[in-house]
Amino acid sequence: MSGAPSGVAARPPILVVEDLRKCFGPNEVLSGVSFEVDAGQVLCLIGPSGSGKSTLLRCVNFLEEPTAGRIFVDGEQIGRREENGRSVELRATELARQRSAIGMVFQSFNLFPHLTALENVMEAPVHVKREPRAEVEERARRLLDRVGLADRADYYPMQLSGGQQQRVAIARALAMRPKLMLFDEPTSALDPEIVGEVLEVMRLLAGDGMTMVVVTHEMAFAREVGDRVIFMDGGVIVESGEPARVLRDPQHERTRQFLARFS
Repeated sequence: MSGAPSGVAARPPILVVEDLRKCFGPNEVLSGVSFEVDAGQVLCLIGPSGSGKSTLLRCVNFLEEPTAGRIFVDGEQIGRREENGRSVELRATELARQRSAIGMVFQSFNLFPHLTALENVMEAPVHVKREPRAEVEERARRLLDRVGLADRADYYPMQLSGGQQQRVAIARALAMRPKLMLFDEPTSALDPEIVGEVLEVMRLLAGDGMTMVVVTHEMAFAREVGDRVIFMDGGVIVESGEPARVLRDPQHERTRQFLARFS
C-alpha cells in the first residue's frame, strides 16, 4: 500500500483478498491467495493457463463462491456478513448491489446480439439499477466516445470488429460506475492487429485513475501500465512486486521459466 502524507489518514485498499481458497470437488484451484489493491492501482495477474487467475477474478465478483477466505471491496465483505459471531450469506438483492460496483470484462465479449452498441451499454443501468433512461443514454454516449466508438452507437455487434465489440464491453462495464474493474484476458480472443486498440482504452482508464485487476499475457502492458505484477502458478502466488523487478529480474525459478516464453 502507498503511504499517506503525515497527518492524513491512509485510505483503506479498494480490494482486499484474504486467504482465498476455491475447490471444484477434490481439486483445489486456489490455495490461500492473499493480496491488496489500493485505489487507482493497476494490478496485473500473470501465469500459465490453469494457474487460477480467472477463477480468482470470478471469486472477487462472486460469479464463483469461494470455498474459504474473505474478499472486501471498499471495506465491505463480498457475499457474506458477520451476524451474531458467524458468517452468513447475503441475500440475492444485497449481493447484486455489491456486484454492481465491480465491473468485469471477459475474454468473450458477451454482448446482446439483438441490441445496438448504445443499447448494450444502457441495458444494466436502466434495467438493473432502474436509472432514468435519458440520463443513462447521455452517459452511455459519453462512454462510447471515451472508447472511440461514438460513431458506432447504432451498430449491432455483428457489424463491429472484435476489438470494437470488446471496447463496447468495456463501456458497458463502466456504465455501472464501478469502484473496481476486472479484466479477464480481454485481448485473448482478438486478432493480433487489433489488440492494441483495446489495450489503449485500458491505458486511458489507468491514466484516469480507475482501479483495475487485469489477467493478461500482454507483458508490455503489464510492464508499462501495471503498478504491481503477481505471478501465479498452481493456485498460489509465487512472486509479487513492481513490474520492472518481477518481469526483468524474477527471483523465483518458476517465474523465470514462464517469462522465458516471452523473450
